[in-house]
Amino acid sequence: MKINFQRSDPERRALLSAVEMAPRSWPSQAVRAFSLLEVMIAIAIFFVGAFAILSLVSQSLSNAQRMKHPLVDASAILAQLSIPTNGVIEGEYSGSLGDLLGKNYAGYTYEGKVVEVESNGLCSADFWVFDPKNSHDPVARTSTLLIQKVPGSLDGANFIR
Repeated sequence: MKINFQRSDPERRALLSAVEMAPRSWPSQAVRAFSLLEVMIAIAIFFVGAFAILSLVSQSLSNAQRMKHPLVDASAILAQLSIPTNGVIEGEYSGSLGDLLGKNYAGYTYEGKVVEVESNGLCSADFWVFDPKNSHDPVARTSTLLIQKVPGSLDGANFIR
């Protein structure tokens, strides 16, 4: 048995106008909102991106701050002391790093000693650089082995006939 639910034309019009005029109690398919989960995921993605950018900015500022101060290297002292004689002379050394390397290093001081460790002119050179703000702990140090030039030797320095 088949039941026919079709209505006549005037009844259908009356029903459609009643539906159109009735207040809506639920949103239609055209009106959609974001769920709470979607909003929370979007906020989390935003904060991850914001903190990544803030981290990069912070790192760049600290690198710029570090570049204001000169790089202090104790091996530059050995280079400056050995240039005039093409070797090192045994003894103790101290002084201002600004006198050796220029005004950017004014206030820094250095101490060091050169000691002969072998009879063939092999010397051990140890140098320390101290910051003007903290003169107890060295900010740089170096230790190396160098050859001491002996006048009158056959190594090419002051050959005497």
